[in-house]
Amino acid sequence: MAKNSILFCFSSCYYRIPTSVFVLFSFLFGCSLSVNQLAPYNTFTVSSFSYPTTNVKPFDLRYIRVDLPEWFSSVSVTVKSDVDLDVKSISKVPKSALPLICIRDGSPPLPDVLNSSFIELGSFSNGSFQKILGPQNVLCYPMQRNITVTLTNEQISPGAWYLGLFNGIGPTRTQSKMIIRSPAYSFSANISVEECATSTMWGQYCNQTIDPLSCYQADSYNQTEIISGSNLQTIQNVISCKNLESSCHGEGEPKVYALEVLGMAEQLTIMATNVSLTAAPSNSIVNADVANLMYFARHGAMPSMALYDYSGDMSKAPLIIRLPKVGRWFVTILPTNLSKEVGGIQGNNLQVCYSITWQVLKCPVGKAGLNCSSDKYMLQTVLRRDSTPFESYYLPLSGKLSPDSANFPLEPLSSNLSYSAEIDNSWTYFVLNIPPGAAGGNIHIQLTSDVKINYEIYARYGGLPSLDSWDYYYANRTRSSNGSMFFMSYNSTEEKVDVYILYVKEGTWTFGLRSLITTISPSNDQTVMSVSVERCPKRCSSHGACKVALDASGLTSYSFCSCDRTHGGFDCSIEIVSHQGHIWQSIALIGSNAAAILPAYWALRQKAFAEWVLFTSSGISSGLYHACDVGTWCALSFNVLQFMDFWLSFMAVVSTFVYLTTIDEVSKRAIHTAVAILTALMAITKATRSSNIILVMAIGALGLLIGWLVEFSTNLRSFSFSRGFCLNVPPRWEAIGPRLNDLVKTLLRRFQWGFVLAGFTALAMAAISWKLESSESYWIWHSLWHVTIYTSSFLFLCSKVDIINSENQTTPEGNYGLTRQDSFPRAEP
Repeated sequence: MAKNSILFCFSSCYYRIPTSVFVLFSFLFGCSLSVNQLAPYNTFTVSSFSYPTTNVKPFDLRYIRVDLPEWFSSVSVTVKSDVDLDVKSISKVPKSALPLICIRDGSPPLPDVLNSSFIELGSFSNGSFQKILGPQNVLCYPMQRNITVTLTNEQISPGAWYLGLFNGIGPTRTQSKMIIRSPAYSFSANISVEECATSTMWGQYCNQTIDPLSCYQADSYNQTEIISGSNLQTIQNVISCKNLESSCHGEGEPKVYALEVLGMAEQLTIMATNVSLTAAPSNSIVNADVANLMYFARHGAMPSMALYDYSGDMSKAPLIIRLPKVGRWFVTILPTNLSKEVGGIQGNNLQVCYSITWQVLKCPVGKAGLNCSSDKYMLQTVLRRDSTPFESYYLPLSGKLSPDSANFPLEPLSSNLSYSAEIDNSWTYFVLNIPPGAAGGNIHIQLTSDVKINYEIYARYGGLPSLDSWDYYYANRTRSSNGSMFFMSYNSTEEKVDVYILYVKEGTWTFGLRSLITTISPSNDQTVMSVSVERCPKRCSSHGACKVALDASGLTSYSFCSCDRTHGGFDCSIEIVSHQGHIWQSIALIGSNAAAILPAYWALRQKAFAEWVLFTSSGISSGLYHACDVGTWCALSFNVLQFMDFWLSFMAVVSTFVYLTTIDEVSKRAIHTAVAILTALMAITKATRSSNIILVMAIGALGLLIGWLVEFSTNLRSFSFSRGFCLNVPPRWEAIGPRLNDLVKTLLRRFQWGFVLAGFTALAMAAISWKLESSESYWIWHSLWHVTIYTSSFLFLCSKVDIINSENQTTPEGNYGLTRQDSFPRAEP
């Protein structure tokens, strides 16, 4: 770190600022900073982000974006959670309930399209991390209790990286569900990014020197070629540069060079010239050509013998990269196989000296491809009206077309290649840019024609596509990238091509259309193309709603589908419940609420009108709620119906307990009012949590206990002490024992214990049904839950004995007759 800078902390991020502006920051922000003696390290913390403890519900996800600057050195990720899974238990957990952590370069990982081959059962650590560069690569690991990973610039490239934390994946993740029984987990994360102090240093600790290949001696010129057999001339811009200073290093001593490729290029060539052996330390030239200059080239990160994109011997042939990607390229040169003894000089004192020359071949504006013979068009962004953020379509910047619609014909734009019989040369390129923050969108490409389409589509990020270099492609229904998790083809035919690239990486994308017709003949047939960015593929297939959310940093907007009850998948295209199955589920979930007639009828017969209203309303609201949930009919909004269903169900359970008491109506009204407030709060906050069942049972039992205590205290009023002091205390206490015995006998006589036992049996069956509910069998067990819970309430209501006739009325002793006095005077006989 430079001595004239300090670390400035603001909003959980660290920035390096010059010391000269230290006082200005202190004045503007009203804070006091202290300048510490800075350690002479080669790295400094460029950003630090803390993700607070967050709950991840079943089938939920969280995205965390990490931006790595160009000269970052390492990124440290620490994740802590309450997930307790070992190697044995992981293999037994289905993917629909498995907590995962995934990492992807450039855009958020999409969990629903992952297959098992991309899920590593090992731990997510430095040793298990492998090369995942590329827009279609992603790795997922089971979530662990503690994860600490440090990834260096030798492993991953700069740019935006995304961590995804999921609680179950698969088609059912987006399916509409009323209650989800799978467990949730919580996590917290800390992410810190270190950067090198200078751009010439590299490595985890920034202790490796990078030699930039800058253009010290420019030799830029135009090269004109004439294609045989035609009069077409192509002009190529060639930039040729050479290092003025020679590089010398011995065997096993690597030297790393960095080169920036700006803009689309046709070819990059790097060669070593003036190769010679030198004896150190005298630097005398040895005339012996026995050195091998092995090279390892890699885009975006430092290459090694294990990770590289290109390799070879530069002393025998130059490094030639066709259609290189835009950005920074790293080339490591390593001398090998030096002669052990050349002219009496030991091999360990020999060094190889050479000069590096590099060339970048670029095409003129509007041209690309082999010999710059193909046309290239920039696509202009046109925002859609009344759409979600980043939804747009693209039109080519060309005077040949009018921007009247989102579709444009291809024939006026296709490269005129009638002179060539080579199909490989028949390319037309379209370049578009995905803006920052739109990495959660999807590129939609359509080709339509009245006849068979004679085009193949190749897509590549950061460079021109070809038959050898592409990220995604579509040739026909049998040859495409359908095996890729982020490429989808929908109902494509010979006359129509409809493909999506999912969750695209922000930056420059190039689409190459390879024509299968080499000669142009007059024809009225026309192929129409459209390119757009959409939030949800196929608009969620008309079986759901498209939702938009932000990642943890708030810098990326991603979309997802919220499907209906019968469909699932990332685009709601997977039918989870068939039409016939949906009918049976609707009948079961709605019709099972008819069991509420049993307790409602008994309450009405006993003239318990408050309980009758509760049970009747609970059954009706539950039926309406499930009718809306299964997509049959929604009388009110879903949230209102859900609140009414849970609140009235809670009230019905507690009212059953309160009904079993014999307290007066004034006390019952007080208990009902308090319970109504508590259960309403439970239903409006977290209605679907499983712990509510235990809370409702506890509240009901508490109401029953309070009723008994009120009755017990009423019976003990006769034992209250007189106002005066009485010395005859023991006889009063001696009478408590028999009174308590009579109270216990009264409680035993108050219930019909056969109904009580049957009620507890039905309640146990309801608890088992609640426990066995899952996403697949929810409709079966929840329908059984309706029947058993209402039946248990009915049996408990039936178990109460009419204490007015059996206890409060006393049977008179002996014979007696009721006399009646006539208030009217009688006449004398």
